[in-house]
Formats: sequence, C-alpha cells, structure tokens
Amino acid sequence: MAYYQTFRATILDASVAPIRMPKITNANLADPASATKNSIVSITPSRKLSCITEDSPFKHENWFQHLQIIKKASHRMCRSGSSSDELTKIDAIQRLGVDYYFREEIKEVLDRQYVANYDDHCCDLHEVAVRFRLLRQEGYNVPADVFSRFKDKDGKFKQELSGDIQGLMSMFEASQLSTEGEDILDEANEFSEKLLNASMKNLHPPLAMAVENALKHPYHKSLAMFTSEDFLNTSSDKRILNNELKELAAMEFNMVRTIHQSEIYQILRWWSELGLAEELKFARNQPLKWYMWPLAMLPDPCLSKQRIEIVKPISLIYIIDDIFDVYGTLDDLSLFTEAVNRWEFSSVEQLPDYMKICLKALYDVTDEIGVNIYTKHGWNPTHCLRKTWADLCNAFLVEARWFASGHVPRTKDYLKNGIVSSGVYVVLVHLFFLLGEGICQDAVDNLNDNPSIISNTATILRLWDDLGSAKDENQDGKDGSFVECYMEEHGGSSVASAREHVTRMISDTWKSLNKDYLSPYPFPLTFRKTCLNLARMVPLMYCYDDKHCNPTLENHMKAFLGQNACL
Repeated sequence: MAYYQTFRATILDASVAPIRMPKITNANLADPASATKNSIVSITPSRKLSCITEDSPFKHENWFQHLQIIKKASHRMCRSGSSSDELTKIDAIQRLGVDYYFREEIKEVLDRQYVANYDDHCCDLHEVAVRFRLLRQEGYNVPADVFSRFKDKDGKFKQELSGDIQGLMSMFEASQLSTEGEDILDEANEFSEKLLNASMKNLHPPLAMAVENALKHPYHKSLAMFTSEDFLNTSSDKRILNNELKELAAMEFNMVRTIHQSEIYQILRWWSELGLAEELKFARNQPLKWYMWPLAMLPDPCLSKQRIEIVKPISLIYIIDDIFDVYGTLDDLSLFTEAVNRWEFSSVEQLPDYMKICLKALYDVTDEIGVNIYTKHGWNPTHCLRKTWADLCNAFLVEARWFASGHVPRTKDYLKNGIVSSGVYVVLVHLFFLLGEGICQDAVDNLNDNPSIISNTATILRLWDDLGSAKDENQDGKDGSFVECYMEEHGGSSVASAREHVTRMISDTWKSLNKDYLSPYPFPLTFRKTCLNLARMVPLMYCYDDKHCNPTLENHMKAFLGQNACL
C-alpha cells in the first residue's frame, strides 16, 4: 500500500479541485481568471480538496471505500488460479490503467511466469501469447521461438488456429513487440492479421468490435488511458473483469481527473505569467494541447510535479518552432541560434524585442528547472539541458536555410536533422532528470550522444508528422517533409508510394525502439516506458483531418479535463 499513500498525498496536495472545467479557448488563455467568469465553480488556487462540494467526483469518505476496493482486487490477484487466469487478470488491470496499484503483485506473478516460460509446453495460443507480451512489456528477455510450437512440419502456422479468435488476437498483440530479425513474429503478425480481418464479418458484434479495436489499436502501441473504455465495452469475461475492477476503474478516473484539472490550472497560471502569448501573437497558444503530451508520457498520478514541469519546455519548443518556421528572418534566426549556443543574454542586443523576450523565457525556465533538479536529486543538469536547446535551434536553422534557398535535401540528411528538430531530444533529456531515476555519469554521457532510444522515438514522431495529410491548425509556415524529399530523390515516385515507404520505415523504427526498450543499460525502466509512451502518443497528436482539426484529440481532452475544454 506504499504507492497508495503516495497517490493519496498527490490528491490532497492538489491546489485546486474544480467541479466543472470552464471553457478555455485561445481568447482567454492569457487570463485564466477570465476563463472562470461563467463557470459554476470558480477556480481558486488556495482551495484544497477538503473544501470541495457535494457535487465533487469524490470526497474524503470515499478514501476508505477506494482502499477497500484495491485490497479486494489485490486479494483476488494473489489467489491461486490457473496460469492463464493470472495472466489475463494482469492484462485486464493494465488495460484499465490501474496497474500502478499492483506493481508488487504483478512482479510476483511475472517472475513466476518467467521461470515457467522455459519449462512450460503449453499449446494454448492465447496463454503463450499473453505471457510473452506481458513479460516483454516489463523488460523480461523472452525469446520469440515460443511460437514455433504452433507451426506445422512445413514451417507454417497451423491453419487449425484460424478458429481461435482469442488466441489470434493475443498473437497479433504479441507480434507488436518484435525486434529486427525476429522473423517468426513478423510471420505471426501477418498470419493473425489476415485471419482476424477475414473473420470479423462472421463474428457477433462484441467480439467483432474487440477484434477491430485490437487491429486498430494494439495495446503495445496504444495508451491505456485512451483505450480502457473500449476494453470495458468489449470484454465479456466476468471472472476476470469483476465488479471490483470496474468500480476501481470508474473511481480512479474521477480521482485522477481532479489531479489533471489541478495541473491544468497551474499550467495556465504559469503560461499567463510568462507573457509569451501576449508578446508573440503569431505563435501557437495551446497550453491545453501541449499538456496532453505529459498526460500521455507520465500516466502515473503521482508524477504530477513532473507533468507540470515538462509542459514548460514543451511549450517553448512550439514557440521557437513558430519563430523559425513562420516569422523570423534568416539573419535574425542566425543571431538567435548563436545566442542560444552561447547562453549569454548580453549577446542579444541586435535581436528584435520578441526574440529577446523568448530568449529570456528560455533562459529562465531552463535554469529554474536545473536548480530544482539539483535541489531534489543532487545532480546539476544545466549543461545538458542547455545543450539540448542549442542542438534544437541549430537543427531549426538548418531547415530555415534549406527553405530560404529552395534546397530539397536528400532523405538521409533531412531525417538526420529532423530527428533533432522534432524536439523529442529536448523533452526526453529534461524528463530523464525530472524523473530522477538512474542518474549517473554513464547515463548522462549516453544522453549527450542522443541515444537510440531517443532518436528512434524522434524518428517515429518526425515520420508520422510528415505523413499527416494536414498541418497543425495554427501553423502556417513551410518546413518541408520526408515525403517531399523522397519524391524528389526518387524521380517519378508517387505520393502513395512515398507514403507507403514512410509507413514501412515507421514499422521498422518501432522494432528498433522495442530493442532499445528491452535493453536495461543504461536507462531505468521508468524512463524507457516514458519514451514508448511518447511514441504511442504521436499518431493521436498528428491525427489532423482535411479541415486542419484534430477531433480525436479534442474528444480525449474533453474526457480528461471536462466537456468545456477545447484545443
């Protein structure tokens, strides 16, 4: 129950407990107070959870009920049961997004399952596939040849498996954790996907929906916070998805949403006080959208402070991107980049005022984060943090010069630079220090070299961004794309073939990222999971339609922050 006490403290420390989120739009982002004028309950920073009204999602007396539900669910997990039931329980808990309460129980079961994996000759496809996936997800080194038992004498997967829909879904899910060279997982992916697609027209609606969800949103490449409702709607095994788990998931959603709403208030207040929205009116002004990144990367409710802090560099990445992509002249951008590399405010006299204001905010935010990390973890990261910003601006400047000269780079050069200009390196280096786990010289030296777990994550973001059919709704600049470079480099190539090539690259990069994730040195599992979560969030963040809107993201935002929240 140690985690539970930490979670309870996080709730009680929430500096605001809004019952209903006010409508927050670009018109009032600069003034959080104005956003509350027409709301039922005003947002007041000094209000504590103990002051919330009867209409609040939960009250103090609910804590006892909440704890009892957790204890019951924990007791059920620890009961003796079949190996398959144990695995399916863990799978359900993870899909509901409440696994942080059961870390010890899950580890105990998976340790036992890991040993059994080498002695077991189980021929149940579902059990073998779920065990493989759950173990790999938690960093256990499990060989892919466990699936060879389902092949016939000709080396093909047995056709008799075509009727095992549950097993095929689990096989497809397991294949998402493949690494380069694991041909058997590639074969499993193709085999299961083909049979599942063919089976849907003959399945009853709940099962057909479950198959469709698995094919569109496999667990390993999705985020439980956005898919848990679909799981609840399609799961029919009442032995596994019992009332305690359902009740816990429902109560958890309301409790965690209170934390998220509190964080949003603090972020809006910081953004307003920073003043960039007023001074740089050409730039994007979307703190609610920016907050969705840490919401996805750091789903653990107890990482509230880290979510709030990481929004600050994320917001500056968007602002500086707009300076380079939309507004700045090439001469000014060169001076701006030089100032970031030197990290000396005295060298900015020749810059326009809006750039000076942005640089001042960048210097102050970075140095403040560095001091806070040193105070909490005893390691001064300031040099590393400053380096990430220099690298980012250098990459932005390369793109600006390409565009100014009309030069279309070769795909290799574009992607090498685009990995840095994606901003992923900035975000993940900041997060490594903010999380505070595994900080040592070896890890820091690796960070300074843009390690593959970061560069692969950045590659997925860059390619997904370029694959999108529409640009961000408030971004009017032009900075090229991989698709454009590919078509230029391969004369006669169509847009369709270029996009198909990019899709294959994303799939291959996921295999490399999986390999990084399974490598315990030099980064701890928490950080590696954060990298995966960022990659998982990418398709949702770049899901723009032909009207330059992102309705899927906005719907998720309303679910987590209140119906009146909008992009």
